[in-house]
Amino acid sequence: MNKIKNFWKKGDPYILFTGAGLIIALGMVLLMLGIIIFNGMGSFWPKDISEYELKDGTKYLGEVWETKKDYVLQADSTYKTVEEVKIKTGNRDIYGTDFKWLYPQDIVSAVESKEAVCFERWEYGNFYGFINTVSIFDKKYTLKDKDLIERANEALAKALSNREKEENIENKLNDLMRPLSKIQRELSLIDINENASQTKINELNKKAEELQNKIVKEYTTLSDKLAKLKEEDSKILVSVTIADGRNIEIAMSKILRLYQPNKMSILSKSFFYVEKVWEFLSVDPRESNTEGGVFPAIFGTVIMVLLMSIAVVPFGVAAAIYLNEYAKQGFITRMIRLSVVNLAGVPSIVFGIFGLGFFIYIIGGTIDQLFFAGELPAPTFGTGGILWASLTLALLTLPVVVVATEEGLLAVPKENKNGALALGATKWQMIRKVVLPNIMPGILTGMILAISRGAGEVAPLMITGVVKLAPALPFDLTFPFLHLDRKFMHLGFHIYDVGFQSPNVEAALPMVYTTAFFLVLIVVTLNLIAIYFRNNLRKKYKTSTF
Repeated sequence: MNKIKNFWKKGDPYILFTGAGLIIALGMVLLMLGIIIFNGMGSFWPKDISEYELKDGTKYLGEVWETKKDYVLQADSTYKTVEEVKIKTGNRDIYGTDFKWLYPQDIVSAVESKEAVCFERWEYGNFYGFINTVSIFDKKYTLKDKDLIERANEALAKALSNREKEENIENKLNDLMRPLSKIQRELSLIDINENASQTKINELNKKAEELQNKIVKEYTTLSDKLAKLKEEDSKILVSVTIADGRNIEIAMSKILRLYQPNKMSILSKSFFYVEKVWEFLSVDPRESNTEGGVFPAIFGTVIMVLLMSIAVVPFGVAAAIYLNEYAKQGFITRMIRLSVVNLAGVPSIVFGIFGLGFFIYIIGGTIDQLFFAGELPAPTFGTGGILWASLTLALLTLPVVVVATEEGLLAVPKENKNGALALGATKWQMIRKVVLPNIMPGILTGMILAISRGAGEVAPLMITGVVKLAPALPFDLTFPFLHLDRKFMHLGFHIYDVGFQSPNVEAALPMVYTTAFFLVLIVVTLNLIAIYFRNNLRKKYKTSTF
């Protein structure tokens, strides 16, 4: 009995309990990451295509997506356990859905034909079938030709080349019309203003007419080139036989990629997998964000977190230094500290409402009145943008930085401060030369916590600047390079949009898991960078307890 009492007195059980709690917490985190990685990153692997024939003669062609157990009510009121197979049939424009559940007892045969082809389309998801003819302008290739799949790839390469040319021409047409659109917009705004001078109206009309005459020839030339490319697209076709025997003709301009997974080796599938992952990271989303990549969302998330950190750290550190080193300690100071701590518990949506009212309507509206009056009533800064979203999240995470910095200030020995003052340093010199270097690990701790919270917040962003699809990145090569007024995409909002607002949620689930994984990866990467610098500072200033 005494041994048991001594065992508890030593505190060994508490060490065991805390260790077990840590192991359980790490296990839950690893399990969560494992589920996300398996369901997300696994979707990039090219699955084999099988052709299923049912007892009623119905045929389906597609990939095995998952299997699950189901319970079927029998005639004797008992339940029988059966397995269901979920196959991705694709061909959404024909079947109306991407998936089909099949009972194994209803399946007569399942054949993996090496000739089965998966077509990745720009719209409507994957298409599965067997190529029977390929048409490239006046030339037509059939099953008699042994190199039919090579001809299909040749036609696809031509269609992709045309698509790139078409996009370039469309961009040139937009650039060509932009100055004229600007003048027409000025004229429409002048029409609203009753005090507008007729002289200015005549000048703008004359300028618009001159500009229109100048661009009409180039516009006609570009339009003719675009029409010619569209006509070529209509002559690059592939005829595909689907599972029920129908022949469907598809324009190659609608196809992004085609491949035969049943013919691919492990090595070629591995290369395909790497290519798909890179595509996911480097291209824009398409098909209501359920296909393509998430590059704009990754870019917007990183830029927003950096802007938030730049805004919150100086103010948080300055507030903590003032409260500890300059402010007279008393009731008011204690109330300020209590208020700062309580701010950490305020729901994030409240900060979003504040950001909308203060930053966007008051500050942004004032900036528009002073500097962008010519653009009104269309707002420039008086609407949501990455600057206001970053400042809103900076307010949200400010208490974390203030508290962490204050703890760092309390850890600096008073002897160091008094020694600096005794040697003739002013208070600011003492803070700059002695206090700040020693509390840098604490400041970085606050920044790490701020990044961890700010990067995952979605509610405030929904009303301060984040959008489903941003027309342009907030950073580009056009002066002033960083466009703080632009709206942006965010990984957290992307997850919400694809997972809950998508017209085809079931097909978009892999995108949700993969986006969640990369959001976690970005947060961990940013934190590791901050931790690296914090550890270096710890070694340099050993007096800090952080």
